[in-house]
Amino acid sequence: MDAVLQARSLGKKYRHRWALSDCTLDVPAGRIVGLVGSNGAGKSTLLNLASGMLTPTTGAIAVCGGRPAGGPAQLSKVGFVAQDTPTYAGLTVAEHLGLGARLNPGWDAALAETRIHRLGLDPGQRAGRLSGGQRAQLALTLGLAKRPELLILDEPVAALDPLARREFLEDLTDAVAEQETSVVLSSHLVSDVERVCDHVIVLVDSRVQVAGDIDGLVACHQRLTATDDSRAVPPTGSHVVSTSRADGRTTLVVRTDVPDRAPHDPAWAVGPLPLEDVVLAYMGRRTTSDSRPTTALEPLR
Repeated sequence: MDAVLQARSLGKKYRHRWALSDCTLDVPAGRIVGLVGSNGAGKSTLLNLASGMLTPTTGAIAVCGGRPAGGPAQLSKVGFVAQDTPTYAGLTVAEHLGLGARLNPGWDAALAETRIHRLGLDPGQRAGRLSGGQRAQLALTLGLAKRPELLILDEPVAALDPLARREFLEDLTDAVAEQETSVVLSSHLVSDVERVCDHVIVLVDSRVQVAGDIDGLVACHQRLTATDDSRAVPPTGSHVVSTSRADGRTTLVVRTDVPDRAPHDPAWAVGPLPLEDVVLAYMGRRTTSDSRPTTALEPLR
């Protein structure tokens, strides 16, 4: 399977408002994929559609080769941790594991119990009395012990402090390496995505602006600066992602077809771009009705 998640012209409408519209993307299998976009871009709606929590208004979506929530076998393939890392406040840690075992035929009790012990969680402690980081780890344990083919994480660390967030992400990386599970991690924090993901998809107004391996994206993007606006003509062979002008200075974010190839035009000073600046450049672009998914080396429209 080349793609663990495929969406084609996918849309979800609530009365008169489209939460997601005309979304087309492919999520590669066997990877930790970061889904990045501003608030309202459609990330959570897309992931709720992928988990089967919502049904599409238009278009189609396939996850692990089947329709989301299309029966017990399909449900067992997908683990989902929502944005608020939901747990039952009145249930103990042990009761959560027991519930997971009853609901999931492929439940790995040894994995769940080992993780709980290693994390120092008291099996008799009620979830409502755990810290935010502990609840997030409990929710991750439930998702991993299900042994899914795809684990979907919708901003699971958004409410955590920096230390708890780092511990959660490090633990996620270790667990995924052991299980060889595909992961989609939604986040508006590019630093978190860069820490654990090897592939990124930037979603703006429901449309994919760019998608590709992180190393390739960084290598193919550069910042060009010209101090003389009269000479500020974009170099041949580069695709302009964003343009800004201030105090007679023009700054471009460009993508080249050949990684690490710098333009030869002496009018431009060339500098590298961190992933965050690459992502922000695409997030600032205005989408159009004919926008389509782009990869790191595919010409932009």
